[in-house]
Amino acid sequence: MIAVGGENLIDLVSTSSKEGLPVYIAHPGGSPFNVAMAAGQQGAKSCYLTPISSDKLGDLLVARLEAAGVMLAGGRSDKPSSLAVVSIEDGIPSYGFYRRDTAERQVSTDFLNHITPDEVQILHLGSAALIDGEDAQAWEAAFVKHHQAGREGAAALTSLDPNIRPSLVADADSYRARVKRMMQHADILKLSDEDLHWLYPAATLEEGFEACMRDSTAALTVLTKGADGIIAQASGTPFEIPAHKIDNLVDSVGAGDTFMASLLVWCNYHQITNRSALENHSEAQIKQALQRAAIAAALNCQKQGCQPPSHQEIDLALG
Repeated sequence: MIAVGGENLIDLVSTSSKEGLPVYIAHPGGSPFNVAMAAGQQGAKSCYLTPISSDKLGDLLVARLEAAGVMLAGGRSDKPSSLAVVSIEDGIPSYGFYRRDTAERQVSTDFLNHITPDEVQILHLGSAALIDGEDAQAWEAAFVKHHQAGREGAAALTSLDPNIRPSLVADADSYRARVKRMMQHADILKLSDEDLHWLYPAATLEEGFEACMRDSTAALTVLTKGADGIIAQASGTPFEIPAHKIDNLVDSVGAGDTFMASLLVWCNYHQITNRSALENHSEAQIKQALQRAAIAAALNCQKQGCQPPSHQEIDLALG
């Protein structure tokens, strides 16, 4: 089973204007929420660990996960839903967040120990849930615990996508330190070029990637660069993959999350549930997994908001 933890929220996406005012459409979202949904959409047995509000907006979130077949391990909370206001320019989203004392922040170590299913093998965390607060500390502790279980021979694989939102970060040094600590416990690490520049602000892309390799112990590291393709390193071997051509680009909301989910589904399908299993796969096999994930992300970009493809849609696009 794939377990995903991190924020859920409602994306209020600006799609047009009327009488000089922006018009917004509400989309269920949040990077980890999208990863869980995309994994379920591809048929993987998945669960979502974060509580969801019992308000009307929370009902929208729950409906989206249930439609994808995702187990709601975190349950519901009486606290309100988090919000993100999303503006799109040239297909690229920018975000403003509102998530103080909301449902998805109601996470503690005891809570996670109580609700996490025993059959979880792949644990994926990331994004705003790791920035600060007791919930961020609880997510980090759960990540370290799961990684240690894998080191001790259990079927346990960890995956990290920081998906950094600078506008939410009040204490950059503390947040960078947490991300870099968690990089020491990640078996799979995915970063965008924007994430890398934020983590290593004084470095070029190449210097930042080298620094990331020194700071991380991941068996597989993936750096996505949008239209410039992908840089990856698997078990010490670096390689590049070109970007998949996107026809009829609508927006890129959820593209990285769809990519991440597709990679986790591939691991789940091939029974890669610990680090040694991942390390034993060849470069050619890893390239195939990343190419599949890139195609899934491209398909998502042809729709408004995060609407990840099914397993069958990806197979059809692969030909």
